Amino acid sequence: MKDIRPVISITMGDPVGIGPEIILFALQNSSLYKECRPLVIGDLGIMESAMKCTNSDLDFNPVDDPGKGIYKCGQVDLLRCSDLNPEDVSWGLPTTQTGMAMVSFIETATEMAISGQVDAVVTCPINKEGLKMAGSKFPGHTELIASRTNTKEFAMMLSGTILKVVLVTIHVPLKKVHDSLSTEKIFSTIKITSQALTQRFGIERPCIGVAALNPHAGENGMFGDEEEELIIPAVKRAKEDGINVKGPFPPDTIFYNAKKGAFDAVVCMYHDQGLIPFKLMHFSDGVNTTLGLPIIRTSVDHGTAYDIAGTGKADHQSLVAAIEMATKQALSRRANNYGTR
Repeated sequence: MKDIRPVISITMGDPVGIGPEIILFALQNSSLYKECRPLVIGDLGIMESAMKCTNSDLDFNPVDDPGKGIYKCGQVDLLRCSDLNPEDVSWGLPTTQTGMAMVSFIETATEMAISGQVDAVVTCPINKEGLKMAGSKFPGHTELIASRTNTKEFAMMLSGTILKVVLVTIHVPLKKVHDSLSTEKIFSTIKITSQALTQRFGIERPCIGVAALNPHAGENGMFGDEEEELIIPAVKRAKEDGINVKGPFPPDTIFYNAKKGAFDAVVCMYHDQGLIPFKLMHFSDGVNTTLGLPIIRTSVDHGTAYDIAGTGKADHQSLVAAIEMATKQALSRRANNYGTR
């Protein structure tokens, strides 16, 4: 019988971060294999080194094609993209070589998703310093994958069981947020969010709340005019397009109301506006997913944790949640016959 479980590629992330060990912890979960076929994109030598700190008894099945995977709990199917010497690599200490390997995992998984060899990409954490050392011009996963898929309009969503937030601007210094905002960009983010909630999360008519930029939503211009000049016109345009959207609401109340179920997602103007309340509620089980891409991409909602890398102390729950969400999105896309696969 044909195996209909989606193939979910999992990039190893930074070779000197906690990615290798959280993968090993996560793939001991037999329930994941009932729903999907996990395929690790990484480095065999580094994964074998991580076995020592996780006390794992898993076996590796190196493959050069997703179709050759075993996809049974106890066997880690791994597509090898680099050949780092574990003796030259130290946990928590990135090098040019580990950075280049890190980039190769992402690029390989992305190309495989574009070509339809895998159904989704799940990314383990990377380090921006490592990206820079590797010569990459991108500040993170989101921008790199968007470039590789030739995607101009995209958005970063952080998703949990209680709260979903989507960012209009991502990795932008706070003093540059104002200059980075525009009515078009805010409208685009609202539209992408609405489409994704329907197509990827199965919400028939999602309700989206929009956060203001300034205290008290600007208080009629007393505390800033971005609401009147940028955000309200974007919300009005989205409503005219038939999107169920409300706002802008003061940032100090919108997340409380979202937690109570008033909104299916909150569109936020800048990075920390959305991530602070989100991580307060979903520090261990939050999932990062990129909206607007022609492929499905989810990620853990934490960093490389260099301080505990190689100790076996890392929490793998966010990775499990990211794999589960990628699987659900892949099945939703298949059921609704949208996207590239």
